[in-house]
Amino acid sequence: MARSIWGAKSKLAFTALALGAGAGAATIANSDDPATSLKLCTTVPVRLFRLSVTAATIAFDYQYSLLELPEDSIERKKVKHDVHTRSARRLEELCFKNGGIYIKLGQYIGQLEYLVPQEYINTLSESMLNRCPTSSYDQVCQVVKKELGGPPEEIFKEFDPVPIASASLAQVHVARTHQGQKVAVKVQHMHMTDTAAADYATVELIVNTLHWIFPSFDYRWLIDEVHESLPKELDFLNEANNSIKCMDNFRRLSPHIAEYVYAPAVYWNLSTSKLLTMEFVEGPQVNDLKSIQKLGLNPHDIARLVSKTFAEMMFKHGFVHCDPHAANLLVRTLPSHKSGIFGRKKPQLVLLDHGLYKQLDISTRTNYAALWKALVLADAKGIKENCMKFGAGEDLYALFAGILTMRPWNRVIDPAVDHLAIQGNDHSELQMYASQYFPQITELLHKLPRVILLMLKTNDCLRSVNNALIQRPSVESFIIIGRVSSEALIEEKLSHASSLFTYLFVCFEQISLETRFFIMQVALWMLQFRRAFS
Repeated sequence: MARSIWGAKSKLAFTALALGAGAGAATIANSDDPATSLKLCTTVPVRLFRLSVTAATIAFDYQYSLLELPEDSIERKKVKHDVHTRSARRLEELCFKNGGIYIKLGQYIGQLEYLVPQEYINTLSESMLNRCPTSSYDQVCQVVKKELGGPPEEIFKEFDPVPIASASLAQVHVARTHQGQKVAVKVQHMHMTDTAAADYATVELIVNTLHWIFPSFDYRWLIDEVHESLPKELDFLNEANNSIKCMDNFRRLSPHIAEYVYAPAVYWNLSTSKLLTMEFVEGPQVNDLKSIQKLGLNPHDIARLVSKTFAEMMFKHGFVHCDPHAANLLVRTLPSHKSGIFGRKKPQLVLLDHGLYKQLDISTRTNYAALWKALVLADAKGIKENCMKFGAGEDLYALFAGILTMRPWNRVIDPAVDHLAIQGNDHSELQMYASQYFPQITELLHKLPRVILLMLKTNDCLRSVNNALIQRPSVESFIIIGRVSSEALIEEKLSHASSLFTYLFVCFEQISLETRFFIMQVALWMLQFRRAFS
């Protein structure tokens, strides 16, 4: 057994390195800039070697450490926990050393609560967002000069050489234009476009090789998703256009909350595909509770605004920001100084990083809205019907519902008003499901449309933000999602009403749904009031 494991490990490393060398030679031969490509091909093999060794080591650790341990024994559980922890740290180290696309993949994995062990979530979820490596100031100067025709000190009146933030693909510097405006300059990491292509090919190779050696390990769907989304994220002009379209959608389709959502203005004369200059907006991240409270804002108001904002995008606009983690959501006091009840300050949500959006066609948008409406109303028949429209058939629809809500099936269809609130043992139960139904989950992720995979990622990010703001079991965000998804379905039906009878029938359905959600909201308030005094 040990010999076969070592053989698999050697096969993985040898195959990866052999094909990687061929890919490197092809890159040099076909490049418009052979000098840069030659430089890249001295670093890509090193990155490939790190990847293949890490992947082989993790695979071997699992196979060897758990060898001959009884399936349900206490010792196996303890050893598996240790292996998960070691493997998560190895993966984290690989992502930081290789950077770029590897950090992007680490961010994806750190959000897959329904698929990967908790040790990976704990290790990767925060570090992949908050500890990204930075480019040197010399590299930043090279990018600015190439993109804008001069060094930063010439193009801008002021330019802070120390970045205020760094992400997987770029970093942000504070600057001031010659006209005196304070701006945020997003500079892509050098050679990101070139290394991304090579890195994608090598990661794809390793994942396919691991699947070949260990068929139960199947993350090919994740590689497909990165392959589609990464080129869009690397084009900063695409990001700028997305931000314009997003704000236009709120003004046209959601005017009731348009002033509560904001995207920084773009300075088009100082922007290219690899450098983006935007209005500088002050404000804490959406999960920075201390700073939020110092502004006099209520975290519950912010949680409601976040839920409303993204529900409107998903169910009414069909144009969705798919990377809403905390670092991409800032909060500030509403500039118009409008006040709520008893003079309470109102928040404004500032959306950053518009590189990753997904367009939902009408059919997908309405089916997705119908699915969420059924989930919130615990409508088992509606859940099944709409899950099957996305490819989750008889054997997978309950699993799909569980992944969307992060609740076990028996809780999903429970008619209680708080049926979607996480209870004490729900999280451990879901982790158990993730391990027990790993093959079924990977099968489901292969069958789902790619656009829905990004909606899952968006849900994961929003769930994390909501948990940081509320810090206790809450279903208010689900009621908001239920309301907005129902409104979107009613609007769609009204737009196609061909007779007075149909129109009146839809209006009656609208009143019925609004009444039902109002009763749910009142019941929730009463439940919360009772819990507060118990």
